[in-house]
Amino acid sequence: MDNDRVDHIIDKHQCEPSSLIQVLLEIQSENKWLPKEALERVSERLQVPFTRIQHIATFYKAFSLVPKGRHGIHICMGTACHVRGATRVLDTVESLTGIKPGETDLNMNFSLETVNCLGCCALGPVMEIDGKTHGKMSPAQTADVLKNYE
Repeated sequence: MDNDRVDHIIDKHQCEPSSLIQVLLEIQSENKWLPKEALERVSERLQVPFTRIQHIATFYKAFSLVPKGRHGIHICMGTACHVRGATRVLDTVESLTGIKPGETDLNMNFSLETVNCLGCCALGPVMEIDGKTHGKMSPAQTADVLKNYE
C-alpha cells in the first residue's frame, strides 16, 4: 500500500489521532493486512507513537500484521457448532487447503481462522468465507463450497 493511499485515508479523518482505530480498519480493509510502512506513515501523520499503534494493532484480533489470503475462512467452534460437527468441517478445510488456523496458504488464496461464535447458532456448523455464511455444513458440502473460491 503506497503512502498516497494511506494519506488519503488519514486525510478523510482530518488527521485526528482519535480516529486511529478507524484509519487502521480502513487500511486493513483495503489491504487485508497492516504493513509496517503504512503503520509508520500513520504514526508520522497522526503524531501517535509507533509503539502505541503496534500495541493497538496486536491487541485487536481484527488486525493482522502479516499478509492474508484473498479469501478469509472463519470456522465457528462455539458450543452449538462444535456439537454439530464443526471439528469435521475444520478438518476438511485444513486437509483441502493445507493450512491450520492462523495460517495463509502459499498461493495467498486462503487464510483460516477459528472463531467462538458467528451469531447464527441455529445454522451450525457454520463456515464463513469473505463474510458469506454457509450453514449446516458437512465435510462434503465444505469441499463443494471451497471449490467456488479457488
